[in-house]
Amino acid sequence: MDASLISGFAALAGAAIGGLTSATAGWLSQRYTAHAQWVANENLRRLDIYRDFIETASKCYIHALQHDEPDISGLVGLYTNISRMRVLSAAEVVEKAEQVAQRILDTYTEPDRSFAELRSMARNHAIDLLYDFSNACRLEHEHYRRRQL
Repeated sequence: MDASLISGFAALAGAAIGGLTSATAGWLSQRYTAHAQWVANENLRRLDIYRDFIETASKCYIHALQHDEPDISGLVGLYTNISRMRVLSAAEVVEKAEQVAQRILDTYTEPDRSFAELRSMARNHAIDLLYDFSNACRLEHEHYRRRQL
């Protein structure tokens, strides 16, 4: 075999291997970037649902503390958010959200609270209905953030 042919084949093989390596690196980089963007978007979707749930639950809870008649539209919004969580969230977060909703429903059956009672509840942190739910959300958020890195 001629030395010039061997050199030509070596050059072609080197170029092919270099091109393949470059293409593979580009594909892997694109795949990683797409996955990171997807994880970030999913996290933002969850955070939006949690924000909406916290706002709705807070309004429903204060209404339940002061009224016997339930705020039906508020409760529907609350359960809508829980259903959205079932699609995206960890089971523990959904469970804590359901506990919040149940506590709100139970509060409607209790006597109305006066301002003095509400103030006392706030001082004793008894009014913080969303504590366990918020912690579950934070833990889930940290889990997904670690996964994204």
